[in-house]
Amino acid sequence: MITQMKKYTFLVFHRDYENFLSDIRDLGVVHITEKASGIADNEELQEYLQKEDNLRRIIAQGAPDQLLKEKADLQQRIQDTQKEAQRMAVWGDFSKERLKALEKDGYKLKFFSCSKSAFEDDWGVIVAEQGGNIYFTQILHNNEPAIDLGDKVKEITLSDKCASELEQDVKNLEGLLVAENARIEAWQLQELPKLKKELQEVRGQIDWKKVNLNTDTLAEGSLKLLEGFCPIDNEEALNNLLKEQEVYYEETDPTVEDNTPIKLKNNKFIQMFESLTGMYGWPNYNEFDPTPILGPFFLLFFAFCMGDSGYGILLTIIGILITKGKLKIDMFDGLGPIITTLGIGTTVIGFFLGTFFGMNLAELLPGISHIFLNGKFMDTNFDLQMVLALGIGVFHICLAMVVKSICYTKQTGFVNNLGTWGWTLLVVGGVITLSVSALFSLPQETVKWIMICLGGVSAIGIYILNNVHRNPLINIGSGLWDTYNMVTGLMGDVLSYVRLYALGLAGGMLGAAFNRLGLMVRGDEPSIGTWIAFLLIVIVGHLLNLALSSLGAFVHPLRLSFVEYFKNVGYEGKGKKYEPFKLVKE
Repeated sequence: MITQMKKYTFLVFHRDYENFLSDIRDLGVVHITEKASGIADNEELQEYLQKEDNLRRIIAQGAPDQLLKEKADLQQRIQDTQKEAQRMAVWGDFSKERLKALEKDGYKLKFFSCSKSAFEDDWGVIVAEQGGNIYFTQILHNNEPAIDLGDKVKEITLSDKCASELEQDVKNLEGLLVAENARIEAWQLQELPKLKKELQEVRGQIDWKKVNLNTDTLAEGSLKLLEGFCPIDNEEALNNLLKEQEVYYEETDPTVEDNTPIKLKNNKFIQMFESLTGMYGWPNYNEFDPTPILGPFFLLFFAFCMGDSGYGILLTIIGILITKGKLKIDMFDGLGPIITTLGIGTTVIGFFLGTFFGMNLAELLPGISHIFLNGKFMDTNFDLQMVLALGIGVFHICLAMVVKSICYTKQTGFVNNLGTWGWTLLVVGGVITLSVSALFSLPQETVKWIMICLGGVSAIGIYILNNVHRNPLINIGSGLWDTYNMVTGLMGDVLSYVRLYALGLAGGMLGAAFNRLGLMVRGDEPSIGTWIAFLLIVIVGHLLNLALSSLGAFVHPLRLSFVEYFKNVGYEGKGKKYEPFKLVKE
């Protein structure tokens, strides 16, 4: 739900303005109205913003650029030296000084490699055979011409060091890398707290600067005018502060043109899903909060896409460990509660879908097999889970149309939304009628007259009264165009929900495939070795499947919410989040 706001206009004497802003910041409940111009052009503010970006980057990196560059250079040197040691390993240990001495005595060594099939015995002395290649050398005396070896032979230039010397260099470099890591850790212990404190101060300066830039100066600089918004929950505290300071202010209800900031107020369960709403965009003040509907349906969609109760148990355990701080993964920081919730939902839904780590629960628990949603739908050839997915989609879209009609009516009145109500009556009424008919076997004549009545009443709103301020002939044309868009759009939207079934089916089949592969490796007469191989295949396979399924189960429900649902509910998501002017804390 969207918290009701109050719009404030403050008029303050210029000498009292700094103290006024300080007190407002300490209270921390006023969202300052931003001007359309002035912010981007202010050089001092841009310098602060650049400094903030640099501090954030260094803190996120965990070290300044120079230290990271030195570490990266060491890592690259280690990698290059390791490759060179591997290249020189076939030539064994040799002395570069001894080779130079031979050259002084009139001998010169050349080194080559070629495929084993291409090598000829008179080409030189074989040093090593490796990977189907021959490594050999030619010993030339007194500028003796080399044998022409053709294009199939590659001449090799030796390093100044042999493989053992290069391997020792790798160990030395690794020691330097350990020292470099210790140097970075020491820097983090000493400097990171200072940088975080500095970042906090810079952010405070940025907020202070923005507030001053959003302040209007009146009466030749004597008065300062500032506008902002305050939630009604904090209205009394703000008014008391203003009365104590004897500040002149006006308090009004926001209008549509005010671009009122949005503060959502939901219970703890719905709050977990507010970040999903923020990913799409916050609602406008005159819109509705989609989170109370988005949250439960996202949970249902996620669980349906995962479709495995075993994976749900794993997700629940992972979520609990993250919440308690026992498992630290940066990308999941703060997401422990929602992961736990999604895991519990997956466990429940996955159980009724009849899958546990890729195993069919109907076969494992034949005594209660009737409760699992497997098999065909009634007497048709359609899979029950696929029909269920489509049914969820139909319900989701119908709910969106009802919510849209109610919200639009609240915003602009019933008369201005007769077309919207016409489509809602036709689609939702038709779905209810056909569903009741299928479940309770209503007489065909009754169903026919209900549909005729629904169609007739809906047609008036869709084709004649879709805009009461417009020519009826234009309304008819507009209604026909809406009909084309609605029919094609609804069909595509409903079919999109098949992905709930498809993803769950794919994850279950992949899990079952890992189980079968593990059993094949174990065999009918397993040994310790085959048992170990079985466990490795099953554990690694299911962890991989869990990761892939979780990714799909997150992305596709978001799509169904952001595209199919938001489109049919008419949600725009162009609002501004409530961000009060307050002391910055990490």
